[in-house]
Order: sequence, then structure tokens, then C-alpha cells
Amino acid sequence: MTSVAGLGSDRNLLGRESSPYLLQHRDNPVHWRPWGDAAFAEAERRGVPVLLSIGYSACHWCHVMAHESFENEGIARRMNGSFVPVKVDREERPDVDEIYMAFVQATTGAGGWPLTAFLAPDRTPFFGGTYFPPEDRWGRPGFPRVLEGVAAAWGDPARRIQLLSNGQRLLARLRQAAELPGRGAAGGELITDEPIGRGVRQLLAAFDPDHGGFGPAPKFPPSAQATLLLRWGRHRGDAQALRAARFTLRKMADGGMNDQLAGGFHRYSTDREWLVPHFEKMLYDNALLAPVYLLAAQGASGEARSAFAADARRTLEWMAARMRHPEGGFFAALDADSEGEEGRYYVWRLDEIERALGEDAARFAAAYDVTPGGNWEGKTVLRRVLSEGALGRRFGESAEETTAALRRARRALLEARRERTPPGLDDKVLLAWNALAISAFARSFRFGGDEAHLAVAQQAGRFVLDRLRVGGRYRAVWGGGRAKVSAMLDDHAFWLAALLDLHESDFDEAWLAAAEEVADLLDARFAAPSGGYYTTADDHESLPVRTRSAHDGALPSGNAVAADALLRLHALTGASRRREAARGVLAAFWPMARESPTGFPTLLAAGMRYVNEPRQIIVVGDPAREATRDALRALWRRAAGESLILLADARAQDSRLPALRSAAELAGSPRADPVFLPCRGGVCSLPLDDLEAACQDLRS
Repeated sequence: MTSVAGLGSDRNLLGRESSPYLLQHRDNPVHWRPWGDAAFAEAERRGVPVLLSIGYSACHWCHVMAHESFENEGIARRMNGSFVPVKVDREERPDVDEIYMAFVQATTGAGGWPLTAFLAPDRTPFFGGTYFPPEDRWGRPGFPRVLEGVAAAWGDPARRIQLLSNGQRLLARLRQAAELPGRGAAGGELITDEPIGRGVRQLLAAFDPDHGGFGPAPKFPPSAQATLLLRWGRHRGDAQALRAARFTLRKMADGGMNDQLAGGFHRYSTDREWLVPHFEKMLYDNALLAPVYLLAAQGASGEARSAFAADARRTLEWMAARMRHPEGGFFAALDADSEGEEGRYYVWRLDEIERALGEDAARFAAAYDVTPGGNWEGKTVLRRVLSEGALGRRFGESAEETTAALRRARRALLEARRERTPPGLDDKVLLAWNALAISAFARSFRFGGDEAHLAVAQQAGRFVLDRLRVGGRYRAVWGGGRAKVSAMLDDHAFWLAALLDLHESDFDEAWLAAAEEVADLLDARFAAPSGGYYTTADDHESLPVRTRSAHDGALPSGNAVAADALLRLHALTGASRRREAARGVLAAFWPMARESPTGFPTLLAAGMRYVNEPRQIIVVGDPAREATRDALRALWRRAAGESLILLADARAQDSRLPALRSAAELAGSPRADPVFLPCRGGVCSLPLDDLEAACQDLRS
């Protein structure tokens, strides 16, 4: 094979990349290229298709296919000879992944990673699948046979025309689907509670009363569904919705999907009991789950409140300890595998427990389901099966003694586990996922008053502004000391929400100014004429489809998060254009949500905020005084999740928020104790001197 200047067609080019996933493949004999014009120009010059392989660093089956096929010299020669191989990290390029995943799902009825697709030089897909074994196995064709068949089809002019025609038709359908939303906006769609209630009822119909969750295995963490149920249940007094959400969260936290030693949730459960997880740990899962546990705690009391708060705290502390960049941003993921085996780092045998714990082993084994035969392939995935009270009765000791013994045992096992080879770390920093983490830590501060959690959120927020904002525009990825890839809808929507969480936590109006800038970018660069936002900006790289959706996936919908954040921004600033933009999103997708509500829980939750404008309390006082800080903590602790608490410094009149500029005047002259202005819909009542009365107003 001859080389072309600047293209390096006879070698692997991934060594130039910063993505840990791409760098995992830099030594493959496959002549991988990164996604970009150069790869497609090479395919055009050679007259061959592009072989697109999409995955991510923590993906177990991506590693399997790499070892079986991409490290195989013979298979690599076939790939290099008949195709231009291109590797994509789906976490860096969700826009690319979305398009070709939709193609594979439409043509095969299934999807997943590694994603394998064959594209014409003009980026049109014509064949695809997911994992292919190195030889025919499990009813799947072997990868060499797939390569030979695709190359033969491409070499037959008639078959090539047919395949490309099919691909073009599918792309046309995807483009049409992207333009369908908006009929509701054009027709003055009425946003009501009706589809929200129907979505809740459908979720409850799918609820697993034995183990929690919604539907059969595999079970993914239902962060958006649980959030909707908790908000609806608290707003409507729906005990069934609250019970389903709380039961699910309890089962997840006690199950094997939650790392019982260090904290942090694994990706999903392979069974309906939340026992055996797919062992990778993703930043976004944990950043989404921690606020749901905080929301559950906020609406609970007694032991349930303490338990949910502890679940959130353990998750956040794991994130802070294991996933933070020294400068404050958050890393992306931990691998599922170590020493070439999935889950090896996390599972135990009884004899390992006994050596590490000595006399504490029996108690720990009873608490965490450790048995001689194990609960998974001869080993044990730790899960909590007995409470302190039950253990105390079994071992004849107090609950306090049991709690101390279990804490001692967990510390000892963590020390023993540190002797093992840890899973690999994907150390890229993603704007969207960091924004979710920032929101989680900021909300934790408001719930429990932990100043350290606020500091984590603030430092990560500054990291985003310093490292991922370049020339007034945002980048989606930071790694290897540089920012890259134009930020997309999710990046902007999640970051807008995070900036509002920061502002509502420390009242620094610099965060609010940045939030208004992001909202302006959404409207200027992403807005669709018929309402809502496209996945990519109008000056983004040209792709076969410019997608637009409000359907929740592993991440909440960027459109839905944007709508909710814009409603929050309107509540802060009073700017009607923010509420109108939010309404445009809701109206564009509300007909779809009405037809299939369980696919749109985040949009439905945003609709709840639109229909039921939340209470606001403006605290007027000196932020340096302990009385003011105590009042804020009390209001945050007792407020509903959607309520808005603002601080008006009685000594300052230069706020960018009109409500705060007038609040001090309404409250009268500065005083030692704060006063409280209840507001709703931009109208404030007479000031209250009593904190309890202000808390009561929030609940009314």
C-alpha cells in the first residue's frame, strides 16, 4: 500500500490523539484514523468504504473485540486493504454516535458498543452491526466473513447502488424525524399535567414490586424516572409514586450495582435484583444519581431521610476522591475490567474476607451476602442484605457496636482491595458530564450545608470557564492539556443548569452572567425554527443529519434540561424571552410526550415546572451574619426541590436581578436578623420576620 503525503495511509494515526480510548488502539496493526475530513478524503481517493468503529474506554465488549480482532494481524490486513478504518470515542463525539447508532438500530433491530458501521466516502452508512466475533459464533457471523462480504458488495456496482440507496433513504427518514417536532408549537400546543400524570401511571404499571425499578433486566439506573416520581409524588401527595421511587433507590443502594466499600454506582445491573452489575463506573451515572437520593431524602423523615442522605454523600465523596482532576474538573470513567477480567477488582471469595477481617469476617459476611459458593460465578458481589438491627440481634450486640464493626471491616477491605490492580481511568474531562457533577455537589451543599461540597462545585465551575471556554465559545472535551470538539446541546444545557445551581448556592452573580451567556448561545446557534434545539450548532461540522430530540437516553435529554433551566432563569431574572424559549421546547415535543410519556420523563418534569410555577423566598439580610446563613440553611433543608431561595444583600443595591434590587427597599432598613419576602409569578407579598412562617409559605 502506498502512502499519501499528509494522510499517512500506511500506519496507525491514533498516537496523536488525547482520548484514552483512541490511545488504547494506537498500537493496533489496524491503520486507524481519527474521525475527520482526511479519513474520508483517503477513502474517496482509494475508492473504498470507511470502516467506522465506535466505543469508549470503559466498554467491556469493546476490549473483547479489540483483543480478538483489532490486534489480529490477519484481520488487520483485511481491514487495511479493503477499507479506511476510523476509530471514534462516543463520549467525545456523541453527535457522530447518535447518527450511526440510529442507522444500526434501524437496520438490525439492536444497538450497543462497540458499534461497527461501513460508510461511503460521503459518510452515507450502508451496513452495520455491533460486536462481531473473530469467527462465526453464537449465531453471529465472524468479523473476517463480514469484511469479505462488505468488500464484495462494495465491489459489485449494482449491489453498491442498492446499499447506498437504502442508506440514503434511512438518512432521509432521520432528517424528517428531526424536523417533525414543532407541530405543537405552531398550533399553540397546550401544556397541561395530563401527560405527566399518564407517564407516572405507566411507570407505576411497569414497577417491579419485589426489587424496584421499571421493567425487566437489564436494569439501568432510572434517575430521570425516579426524579419525576418524587417530584410528582410530593406535588400531588401521590404515595404510590413516592413509594416506588424510594423503594427503587433503596434496592439500588443496597445492591451489587453500588460499590459497598468505596461508594459509586456501576453502569447497570444485568439482573432484576440489582446484584451483578456491568462493572464500569461512569461519572454521569453518579452525578445523576446523587441528586435523586438528595431529593428522596428531602421528602423523607427519620431513618429513611438519613439513609438516603448517606447514599448521596457516599456517592459524592467517591466522585471527589477518585474522579477529580487536580485542577478541579472531573474525569470521565473507570473501566469495567482489570487484569483482563470484568469485575475482578470488586468481587471477593470468602477466604479473602476471612484473611482480611479475622473475627469481624462472620458479621461482615452475614451483612453483605458473602457465602462459600458466592453469588456470582463462584465469587461474591457485595450487597447489603441485613440491617444493623438484624445483625445486632444475630450476634448479640447493640446497633452501635454493629455499625462500628462494619465500618471497621469496610476500611480493612478497602485497604486489601488497594493491593489489587485497579481498573483503568479515562481521564478526559467532558463538559456535559462535569456540569452534571457540579449540579450534584452544589445541590448537596444546599441540602446539608457541607462547605466542602460547595468548594468542589465552585472549583469545577472555574475549571470549565478557564479550560473549556475558548474565544467566547465552549468546547466539549478537555484532555492532554487542550480543549477540543465544539460543544453541543447537552454541553450547553447541562452547563446552564449547573451555573444556576452554583448561583443559587453562593449567590455569586458571575455565575448568573455566564448562564445568561449560555442561554443566548442556545438561542443564537442551536434553535430550530419550530421550537426546541438541534443537537449541534449551526456552525458545527457538517454531518449527514442534524438531529433534534427530547427523548431521554442514558443521559437526560438536552432539550428537556434546557427547558427546565430556562424556566429557572426566567424565575431569577423575570426575562419573558427565557420562558418563551422554554415553552417553545415543551410545545415542540409535547405531542410526542403525550403519546409515549415514559420516554420523556425529564421533559415531563420540566412541564411540571412550567405548569406549576414554584414558590420563591427572598432572604434580605447581611450574608456575613450567622443569622442570615442559618436562615438560608433552614429554608434549603425544608424547601421542595423546585423552590427558589434568593439572597438580597441589604447593604447592596447593584444586583443584576430586579427582584433583589427592590427587595431591600421592600424589607426596610438593614437589621441584625433577616426578613423574608415570599414571591410567586414575579409578585412578592409583604415581608415576614419569622423563619417558620417563611418555611411554611414554601410548602403552601
